[in-house]
Amino acid sequence: MKKRAVAILMAALTASTMFAVPTFAADYSGEDPQLEKNIKILTIWAEDNDNGVLLNKICEDYQKNVNPNFTWEYEMVASDNLQQKIATLAASNDLPDLFAYEAGAPLSVLIDSGKVKDISEAVDEIGTADCLNSGAVELLKGLSGTDDLYDLPLGLNVEGFWYNKALFEQAGCEVPTTWDEFEEVLQKLSDAGIQPLTTGGSDKWGATRLINAYAVRTAGNDIMTKAADGEVPYTDEKLVAAADKLAEWAEKGYFGEGITTVDMNTAGSMLMSGKAAIFYNGSWFTQNLTDDSQNPAGEDGIGFFNIPVADESVSSATSYSMNCGNILALDNDKYDEATGWFLKYFMENIGNLAMEEQGTVKGYTYDVTADDMDGYTKLVLDEIDKSTEGFAWWEAKMPSEISKTAQENVQPLLNGEMTGEEYMQSIQDVYDMQ
Repeated sequence: MKKRAVAILMAALTASTMFAVPTFAADYSGEDPQLEKNIKILTIWAEDNDNGVLLNKICEDYQKNVNPNFTWEYEMVASDNLQQKIATLAASNDLPDLFAYEAGAPLSVLIDSGKVKDISEAVDEIGTADCLNSGAVELLKGLSGTDDLYDLPLGLNVEGFWYNKALFEQAGCEVPTTWDEFEEVLQKLSDAGIQPLTTGGSDKWGATRLINAYAVRTAGNDIMTKAADGEVPYTDEKLVAAADKLAEWAEKGYFGEGITTVDMNTAGSMLMSGKAAIFYNGSWFTQNLTDDSQNPAGEDGIGFFNIPVADESVSSATSYSMNCGNILALDNDKYDEATGWFLKYFMENIGNLAMEEQGTVKGYTYDVTADDMDGYTKLVLDEIDKSTEGFAWWEAKMPSEISKTAQENVQPLLNGEMTGEEYMQSIQDVYDMQ
């Protein structure tokens, strides 16, 4: 459905007449001029849920505290209908002023057709570039394959390795910072009779995240973008080595028995209950860690470390695997000075609002702390603050058929039925047929 929606959108935009967008110059250094403006907002969240709460609250605050002449209309659409809805609106030149969408290929269609506002241009004009987290900016640019930013984050997650502190202490292990140290920790845990790793082999994506971890640290943050763009083949020796690394760990018994039957929830439970020492997952795992009924390790029993570095010049310790969830885009035709003033308020305040209301980071700077923040959430926020750039997950740049192959074949790779070279060749074969 998503692939079809993008195709429909591309065809419609090719057939539609493109109009020049009028330019304007405004001075955003003074007080808000309280221009009359009604904006339409389209999202996938109910008004009383998740980002819907924040979007409506920021509008209410702007109207109440800054511009009484500002109004808004809020519409929700089911997430699986979002691309089709946007395709229809874009084809009729009737996109909402502000709308939720998907980063990467879907957004790229709108960028190429000139439908969405250049956010880099906008933030330079309104003076809010420093309100954005730099890691989120680099990640979104990378997903779009553009030098400028065309979307705003509505979430910011980091990924990495969660570890059981008691098992590390039992085996005499320190938190690794380099890849060589990481390999030594895995062996040391194994020698102590502790299962070093667990992952969701049945869910598949957890295992491909591990391939991505090694690939990025040895071949660069943009290696999967280069592969998707045809600059390097998926059979590149460094990508083959990354796939071989996963197979090597499985062969050494680092994942224990039957890893392809373990889902991500079970893998997380194994970490928290002390049945495995290390588990790769994202910052969303804190919802499990903060649940006393799920986490026998307690409020300080699990730690986190970023993917260890193989070569700082290839991929730095301050670059993280990140994702921003669904994003916000602005219609290019409807963007005007009044929208610019609202955008300025939005970017200057959404970071604090998200922290105050939900204790979450949305990809913007903030200077307040949630009163009831738990230790695990603080740990994640500290990691996000360290980030200077982000890179995407293994399948982020893959079209659906390639992504499907990459995930389906990771199980034979784990089971020793397929080599790293065969695994990567299977991906390349599908790529060549596209």
